[in-house]
Amino acid sequence: MKFMKLGTRPDTFFSSSDSERSVYTEVATDLQILVGRCLYHLHKFPLLSKCLLLQALCAESGCGGDGDVIELAGFPGGAEAFEVCAKFCYGITITVSARNLVPLRCAAAHLGMSEAADRGNLVAKLDSFLASCLLRRWKDALAVLHSTRHNVPLCEELGLTSRCVDAVADLIANPAVAVVPAKSTSASPWWAHDVAELGVDMFWRIMVAVKSTGAVNEKTIGDALKTYARRWLPNVAKDGLAAQQPFDHAVGASVKQITTRHRLLLEKIVSLLPVDKDAVSCAFLLKLLKAANILSASPASKAELVRRVAWQLEEASVSDLLIPSVSCMSDMLYDVDAVAAILHEFALRHAAATAPARSPDDNSPGRSDGHRRSRSDESVGFDGARRSSSAAPVSQYALARVGRLVDTFLMEVAKDPHLPVEKLLAIAEAVPDSARPEHDGLYKVVDSYLKAHPEMSKSARKRLCRVLNCRRLSEKACSHAAQNELLPLRVVVQVLFFEHARAAALSGAPVAGELPSNIKALLSKSGSEEDDADRVDEQRLRALASGASPGDDWSVEGLRRAASKIATLRMKMEEDDEDDEEFVRKAGLSRSASLRFRAFCAMPTGNPKRMLSKLWPLGRSITADRH
Repeated sequence: MKFMKLGTRPDTFFSSSDSERSVYTEVATDLQILVGRCLYHLHKFPLLSKCLLLQALCAESGCGGDGDVIELAGFPGGAEAFEVCAKFCYGITITVSARNLVPLRCAAAHLGMSEAADRGNLVAKLDSFLASCLLRRWKDALAVLHSTRHNVPLCEELGLTSRCVDAVADLIANPAVAVVPAKSTSASPWWAHDVAELGVDMFWRIMVAVKSTGAVNEKTIGDALKTYARRWLPNVAKDGLAAQQPFDHAVGASVKQITTRHRLLLEKIVSLLPVDKDAVSCAFLLKLLKAANILSASPASKAELVRRVAWQLEEASVSDLLIPSVSCMSDMLYDVDAVAAILHEFALRHAAATAPARSPDDNSPGRSDGHRRSRSDESVGFDGARRSSSAAPVSQYALARVGRLVDTFLMEVAKDPHLPVEKLLAIAEAVPDSARPEHDGLYKVVDSYLKAHPEMSKSARKRLCRVLNCRRLSEKACSHAAQNELLPLRVVVQVLFFEHARAAALSGAPVAGELPSNIKALLSKSGSEEDDADRVDEQRLRALASGASPGDDWSVEGLRRAASKIATLRMKMEEDDEDDEEFVRKAGLSRSASLRFRAFCAMPTGNPKRMLSKLWPLGRSITADRH
C-alpha cells in the first residue's frame, strides 16, 4: 500500500488532560477549538493562514483571547482528522495513505484548505496523490472506495466516490494499465471477490460502469454477480450455509431492516443480470427466485427472473425447481405457482419460435388424436406472437428434457398432501404435448398423487387421470396400470383397449374363437347385479390383465385382453352414462360406434370375431396413431 509524507517538523502535540490537546511551543496559545469532546489549544496564525472556515468563524465571533472557544460541530472525520489537518498547518510530518485519505480530504474541504487560502494547500496535495498513485493500484483504489461509506453525502459532493468508481471500473476493464493482483485460479473473475466486499450501492455502480465500457464479456459479469450473491444472500450461499449480515452497518438491526436490505440487494442483482442467455446458469437464477419469494421482492424482479429461467429451463434440475412456499394462506410445501409461471413463459417461448400461424377458421379446441389439448398449446394463438422477438428456438432435445424435468418435479410435489389437484393439473398441462413422447412419467405422477391422497372422490380421480394419454404408455406402464387399484376403472379399460389394439396390430393375427365362460358370465350379468358386484368384476378384470388363466382353453394373451375389455366396457358404460362423450373421445371411437357397441353388448355372443372387426378396424386406427 502506497503512502505519502507531508511536513518535516517533529510531532509536538500532547494531551494536557483526557479531553484536552495542545501543541508545545514557546508562544502561548490564543485559539481554542472544540471538536467533538476534545478541546484543542492552538495558535491563530498557522491555522487561519490555511483554513478559510476558521478565518470566517473568528471574524464573526470576534474572538481575541484564550477564553473564546470555536466549536466545530459534526466535523467530518472527527477529532482525529482535525488533528492531522492542524499538524499540516504547523508543518509537522503527517502520513497519508489509502486508509485515511478520504477522511482527511473531507476534513480539509470542510475547513476550506484550498488554493484560495494558501498555495500548495492540503486539498491540492491530497487530490494529486489520489489521482497519480492510489487510483492506479487495485488494492489502494478499493480501500479508498470502501472508506467513502463513512461520509457518503460529502464524498458524493466532492466527487470522491464517482472518481473511485470510475477508477475501479477502468482497472477491471483494462488490468494491464495498472498494478493488479495475479489472475485468480477459481471460476470467479480475479476481481470478483474483492468487489464483493463492497456495499450493494457501490457494487451496483461499479458493475454498471464495467458494463458500460463493453470490454468485459457478459459471462464474466455473470460470474461476478454469482460471487456477490453467495457472499451476502442467505439462501444463495454455497452448501446451504447462511451468508453474513449485509454490510457493517447492519449490526444490531432488526429483522425487518435486514430483510429490507436483503431485498434491495436482490433487486439490484436482478437489474444487473446480463442479456446473454448463457451468462448465468439456470440454477443460479432459480436460487435468486427462491430468495425473491422469501424476501417478498418486487413483482418486476420476480417476473424478470421467471422470464430468464424460462429461457434456459432445460438446464434446470428438480432440486432447483423445488421452491419452498412462504405463503401464510396455504399449507403447501412448495410454490407450484412459480413453476407454473415459468412453464407458461417456456410455452410462449416454444410457441413463438415453432408454432405456425393459426388459420382464422381453425377454432377447434380439440385434437385429431382424441387427447385433451394442453393449456400451453391453447395459449399459442393469443400469446405466441407478442413474445416472438425475445424467444429463442427450442430444440426437440430441450423439449424432451423439460418434459422429463416437469414430470420428475411433479412426482416430488405430488407427495404433498396439501397440493390441490387443480394446481397439479395446471403444471402437467402447461408442458407442450411434443415434450412428452411417452406418458410413463406422467403416469407415475398420477400414481404418486393417488397414493398421497387416498380420500379423493371418484370424480376428482377421473379429472386427474384425464391428463393421461393411454396411447403413449409403454408396455411396462400399461401392465402396472392394469393392476393399479387406485386408478378409475375407466382408465384401466382404456389401457387394456389400446394395449390389445397395439398387440393385434403388431401380430397381425385376427381375433378368433369362442369367448371364455367367465367373460360370458360378465356379459350376461344384469345392470343391478353389476352395481352389487363391481369390486369383484374389477378384480377379475385386473387378474385377466396380469395374465392369469381365465379357466378355459384360451391361450392367446391378446384374446384374453380383448374379452376382458369387452366385459369391462359394457359395465363402465352402464355405470357412468354421463361420461360417455369423454370416454369415447379418449378411446378414439365415434359416437355412432359407441352406440353400436352398446347394441353389440346386448346381443348374443355367438360370433364376436366378425362384430369386433366391424366395430374396431384396428389396423387403420394404429396406423393413424403412428402418423
